[in-house]
Amino acid sequence: MKIAISGANGYIGAQVVKTLLTWGHKVIALDFQNTNLPPQAVFLPINVLESTPTIYQDMGRPDVFLHLAWKDGFVHNSPAHLEQLSAHARLLRHLLEGGLKQLAVMGTMHEVGYHEGAVDENTPCRPISQYGIAKNALRGSSCLLARDHQAVWQWLRAFYIYGNDIKSHSVFTKILQAAQAGKQTFPFTSGKNKYDFIPVQKLAEQIAAAVVQSEVNGIINCCSGRPVSLAAQVNQFIEENHLSIKLDYGAFPERPYDSPAIWGNADKINQIMNRENRKKTGLL
Repeated sequence: MKIAISGANGYIGAQVVKTLLTWGHKVIALDFQNTNLPPQAVFLPINVLESTPTIYQDMGRPDVFLHLAWKDGFVHNSPAHLEQLSAHARLLRHLLEGGLKQLAVMGTMHEVGYHEGAVDENTPCRPISQYGIAKNALRGSSCLLARDHQAVWQWLRAFYIYGNDIKSHSVFTKILQAAQAGKQTFPFTSGKNKYDFIPVQKLAEQIAAAVVQSEVNGIINCCSGRPVSLAAQVNQFIEENHLSIKLDYGAFPERPYDSPAIWGNADKINQIMNRENRKKTGLL
C-alpha cells in the first residue's frame, strides 16, 4: 500500500514510518524536516496546515492518509490547539474532496476527559483541556467529512505512551533527565492512579496494523487494555533502564482532573493485531 503520513518525523511518526517500511509498504513522509526517517521513505517537506485543494494529487494519491501532525501535543492547554483546529479540518476536507478513500487520524484519551473504568468507542467525551477539546472537535468533524465522501474513517485513540529515550516529554522522560543529571530522588505523586500504558514501539505497530486494513474502522483504541498503577509502571521503567534514582512519593498531589483508573477497551485493536499476525505467518 501507499501510505502518506503527516508529522512523520515526530516521536510517534518516525516509529510508524519504520514499521510500515519493514512490512513492505511505501511511505510518503510529510513534515518540516527529515532527521529521524529512513532513506526508503519518500520525504516531502510540506506544511499540511497550509494545504491547498490539490494536496492529495500533489502527494501522489496515496491509498491511506494517516494524520499524526499536531503542535504542542504535550502542552495540554496551549492556545495552538484551538488556533490550528480549522487548519486541520481544512486539510482533511481537501484530502477527501481530492479523492482520498481511507483517512486515519491520531486521537487521544484526553478527548474523553474524566472517566473511571474502561473506555470504548461509545464512551461519552467530556474533555477538560484545550488539547482534548480540539481533538474531540476534530474527531466529530473528520467523521462527518469521511461519511459525506464515503471514505473509510479510523480514529486511532492513543493512551499513555512511553519509551526509553528523552523525546516523549512524559514523566518517563523527566526521570531519565533527572537520572542523567545525577539526582538520587525524583519528586512524585502517590503513584496510585492506574492508566493504560503502551511503549511507543508497540503503539507504532498498532497504528501501522490499523491503517493497512479497512475492515475494522471507526474509533479504535490503541492501547494495552490493562490498567497499571503509575508507581508500578515507573518502577519497572527505572529497573529496565538500570537507573539508580528513587521515587519521592507524595511530593506532589494528584491532579484533580486525573482519573483514579482509566484504560482502553482493546477488543478492536486485538482483532486487528491478530489479523496482522495471521498475515505474517501465512494463515491469512
